[in-house]
Amino acid sequence: TMVQALHTRKHLVLAATFAVMAMALTLFSNRSANAAAPPDFADLAEKLSPTVVNIYTTQTVEVSSSPHQFFFPDQGDIPEPFRRFFGLPDMPEQQTPKREMKRTSLGSGVIFTADGYIITNNHVIEDADEISVTLHTFEEYAATIVGRDPKSDLALIKIEPKTDLPYITLGDSDKLRVGEWVLAIGNPFGLQKTVTAGIVSAKGRAINNESYGNFIQTDASINPGNSGGPLFNLKGEMVGVNTAIFSRTGGNIGIGFAIPVNMARNVLAQLKEHGKVTRGWLGVMIQQVTSDLAENFGLDRPIGALIGQVIADSPAEKAGLKAGDVIIEYNGKEVSQMSMLPAMVASTSVGEKAKLVMIRDGKKQNITVEIGKLEDEEVVVADAETGTSKKLGLTVQELTPKRAESLRIEETQGLIVSDINPGSAAAEVGILRGDISLERNREKVENVAQAKKALQAAQEKKRILRLI
Repeated sequence: TMVQALHTRKHLVLAATFAVMAMALTLFSNRSANAAAPPDFADLAEKLSPTVVNIYTTQTVEVSSSPHQFFFPDQGDIPEPFRRFFGLPDMPEQQTPKREMKRTSLGSGVIFTADGYIITNNHVIEDADEISVTLHTFEEYAATIVGRDPKSDLALIKIEPKTDLPYITLGDSDKLRVGEWVLAIGNPFGLQKTVTAGIVSAKGRAINNESYGNFIQTDASINPGNSGGPLFNLKGEMVGVNTAIFSRTGGNIGIGFAIPVNMARNVLAQLKEHGKVTRGWLGVMIQQVTSDLAENFGLDRPIGALIGQVIADSPAEKAGLKAGDVIIEYNGKEVSQMSMLPAMVASTSVGEKAKLVMIRDGKKQNITVEIGKLEDEEVVVADAETGTSKKLGLTVQELTPKRAESLRIEETQGLIVSDINPGSAAAEVGILRGDISLERNREKVENVAQAKKALQAAQEKKRILRLI
């Protein structure tokens, strides 16, 4: 009986052990399956799709009605042999027969308020004579422009709906994490209510030298016609406005860009209230901090925005900012790269006192700046002549007031770069013909003799810090 009892107990222990192992394997398999499988977007797509609209625009343009128009719509582009062939050698452009033509384009938008305010891109509705909006119910409305902002590529339009419309909830784009799932809804190529999913590939992207970039990069499929449509997080909040793609073919290759909603929020509020946007102004010219520059300025890593020039009588000058300062924080937020600062300043209200953290002479300093109003500015680019004095693969010449006047530039002192040797150290760091060198290693340089002296003093470090 004792032996039988032990035998039975042994079987019970083995059975229990196998049961525990089976449960563990089941839990592990379920967890692995859940971790590997992407989320189900069906409920989210069903809920959010009614907030997205189709936008069609029509523009009347004048085109030439001459027989050459098929090949050369603009007569100014016609080569001389073709001009003679078509009998147009002496024919002024304004006398060329013209005819009106309707040009259409399409895009997306998202409903901002229940009473018919709609967010889209400026490039979708710019220069449009007529704007039509189609809802998810296929109802069509004529839209009017409330306000446009070309700098951010955002626009606000308005329709007069018969009933209240479903509208989006704005999220917090600053909380987005790289690798997080996002959903794009729009009308690529006019295909209404197309839903695509992907992840946040990167944040803080600057494209096409945009001053107010700081874009969200995503691999959610975005194509022509998606412009102006929303980018959602998994909570169903709009975190971005789909704006552009990087493509060699015109189609999606997995690199799309969206305007962060935190940047759009202030722009949209101003467009809704005033029809235009007023931006904050600091008054500095900035550049990216490279690894070499970080070492020169005593930074442990490349971070922040380096001030290259402080504009006279600007908020920055009044607050005591100087060329060579590196701004690393703005109102408590890290300026991890140069492109972030213009967007931060632009979204600050005029008259607001912004708190900056900067590096000066290798030490942290706190400074408060009262932000001014950004006015539209014009930029003049000057070319240069040939010159003298060769070092580091570039040729410079002394800048005199007379030469500055002939080149239409404000600076009257310094050295102007007149030539660059391809493949040289100067070319590698991006110095260009026409640049003006004001300082070397934080010392003013006004003539070639001073430049040579500064160059000799920098030989041991093998680096020269230039203010251009």
